[in-house]
Amino acid sequence: MQTILEPGRAEKNYWRDLWHYRELFQVLAWRDVSVRYKQTVIGVAWALIRPFLTMLVFTVIFGKVAKLPSEGTAPYALMVFAGMLPWQFFSTALSEASNSLVANANLVSKVYFPRLIVPTATVVVAFIDFLISFLILVGMMLWYRFLPGPQILLLPVFIVLAFFASLGPGLWITALNVKYRDFRYVIPFIVQFGLYVSPVGFSSSVIPEEWRLLYSLNPMVGVIDGFRWCILGGEAALDWRTFGISMAVTAFFLWLGVRKFRATEKSFADLI
Repeated sequence: MQTILEPGRAEKNYWRDLWHYRELFQVLAWRDVSVRYKQTVIGVAWALIRPFLTMLVFTVIFGKVAKLPSEGTAPYALMVFAGMLPWQFFSTALSEASNSLVANANLVSKVYFPRLIVPTATVVVAFIDFLISFLILVGMMLWYRFLPGPQILLLPVFIVLAFFASLGPGLWITALNVKYRDFRYVIPFIVQFGLYVSPVGFSSSVIPEEWRLLYSLNPMVGVIDGFRWCILGGEAALDWRTFGISMAVTAFFLWLGVRKFRATEKSFADLI
């Protein structure tokens, strides 16, 4: 067996190595899922309780007290939960990814592999939460006797968009958290602030036209509106201009996140 030492070889084959190390991705993803749900008091129930209670609060405050309109004739609670699903996916993925490298310090400091695998694997946890919460949505649609239209077939597309919308900022924050450990305290604020400026508890139709451009710069606006369009069908209008701007911002943050992550990746082992 002949070993070839070539300067920059690992760098040149980085993206190919992502595929070669796919088994490591599977191991890390499965470990994160098992750790999250194993030996917990309420376990899987937490993925059901959290979005359901948030939906109740938003329905009472925005629907009953503020009397904001729903999407067409769709029940307000159903509209809120349709927006809660992608937001929970985003917030969980962002929170889990931000601390992933620090939590795997022993692995990162001893073995070579594309570090991009670590924060990406944590998104699987968010996806499992999403699937569990989706059961509530199905139950609510049966309760309200609300059938989705053919747009529901495009829902996987918007799930992928939600993944990219969370991965870009997640990679950037992950890199920052390795160098500045106190940055982890910023994540809960970002998630909490983003919840109220995203169309989770309200419809995008209530946003005035003069604020529409600024509002569209939130990458989750297009994702949440897309989810509602798929689930509520014709009851939820999808503003393609707003959607296009949100997707452009998503693409920018994904490029920026990967670029910043790759620029600082070589120093992760020393910093951790």
